[in-house]
Amino acid sequence: MNNIPKIKLGLVAVSRDCFPESLSVNRRKALVKAYEDKYGKGDIYECPVCIVESEIHMMQALEDVKNAGCNALCVYLGNFGPEISETMLAQNFDGPVMFCAAAEESGDRLVGDRGDAYCGMLNASYNLKLRNVKAYIPEYPVGDAEDCADMINGFLPIARAIYGLKNLKIISFGPRPLNFMACNAPIKQLYNMGVEIEENSEIDLFEAFHKHAGDPRIADVVADMASELGDGNKKPEILEKLAQYELTLLDWVEAHKGSKKFVALAGKCWPAFQTQFGFVPCYVNSRLTGKGIPVSCEVDIYGTLSEFIGSCVSEDVVTLLDINNTVPKDMYNESIKGKFDYSLTDTFMGFHCGNTCSVKLKKPEMKNQMIMARSLPEEVTNGTLEGDIIPGEITFFRLQSTADNHLYAYVAEGEVLPVATKSFGGIGIFAIKEMGRFYRHVLIENGFPHHGAVAFGHYGKSIYEVFKYFNTENIGYNQPKCVPYKTENPF
Repeated sequence: MNNIPKIKLGLVAVSRDCFPESLSVNRRKALVKAYEDKYGKGDIYECPVCIVESEIHMMQALEDVKNAGCNALCVYLGNFGPEISETMLAQNFDGPVMFCAAAEESGDRLVGDRGDAYCGMLNASYNLKLRNVKAYIPEYPVGDAEDCADMINGFLPIARAIYGLKNLKIISFGPRPLNFMACNAPIKQLYNMGVEIEENSEIDLFEAFHKHAGDPRIADVVADMASELGDGNKKPEILEKLAQYELTLLDWVEAHKGSKKFVALAGKCWPAFQTQFGFVPCYVNSRLTGKGIPVSCEVDIYGTLSEFIGSCVSEDVVTLLDINNTVPKDMYNESIKGKFDYSLTDTFMGFHCGNTCSVKLKKPEMKNQMIMARSLPEEVTNGTLEGDIIPGEITFFRLQSTADNHLYAYVAEGEVLPVATKSFGGIGIFAIKEMGRFYRHVLIENGFPHHGAVAFGHYGKSIYEVFKYFNTENIGYNQPKCVPYKTENPF
């Protein structure tokens, strides 16, 4: 997955000049050792130039971490810390920054070796707000070397997403399909986050596709597709066109990336796509997402944005699914009730036509899009990748601009159950605690569209922090029964 940031984090220790500098030096060394002992070497660059006590030191440290290639920063308060120069460091660093602070080590060292970083952290946070500097501060930002090592490790997925979004271009093709206003949203919030967007016509894509006819690379891509599909290669006659389309998109990405480092795509797949291109693009979307380039269906710009966040956080394949249909009562009673600790309304089916990567499906097969084939010749609806989604932990989430340009989001952890769906498409039976209430009082109440991004694992904590970092006004989650929603009827 070569479209996801790699983070090199600079660790800069700071010290208030009326405190022993040795406190920050020794605590920094202990922090680095604790991190390397637990997580290995390579993620952290220990700034050796100085302990930051002044504005001059700040400039020296800033130059050092920049020259070392650091794209994220941890400002470590080894003692009370210099509130001005340490926040200026964060202000002048071009990348995500976190702050954490040292706890006192021993009751026998509370005179000459008392650092008071617990106090200094308050002044640091106050000065960050004075300067309008955005920084990540852990839930409890003061700890010993092992605690702070864990904080830094927890910051890395957040830093990947922040850095990734600020260096992201979303490339879209075509307006949203007719009767599909759900995925239409203002792009102003993209610019607020530092995301660039390039909106193109379907005609531009159609022209580029035809220019790739006879591309000498097509045969190799077809062979790779056939190898990936194996016994699931049920539509071999369509692979050449799909390969031509994949090369079209990849070449477009390289030619249009511009000043940005990372790309996500929002493509169209109906109503005219099938008849003009002669296939549906679902399988190609799945393959590009597997390479780390998320591709949303139905020109869902905030859907692909959400997928990219999930890829950065998880460093894994993600998918985009419809929050699609209920689990029938007979299926629930037969396969779920008494076997899993979920009520009927905790469950639902997540579905899309065939855009989920093969590594996340059981027995994936190339098929045709059954819904579209109801009104079109079957041969132009080939190109979906179908199969039940592999069971395991998931995080369902979305970041979305509202129609009046407010940034909303939701995130909920759950799982895909090991229960056969008895249905079609890329589909799974999802279970999220209190999903029924979450569905009504978060998804419906806040006007979220039916598309949700899925990360394969529990990443709610990191994703929530990313949403907070970008000043998301409303972040919904599946609240437990004891915590009522504002709009929930108490009777």
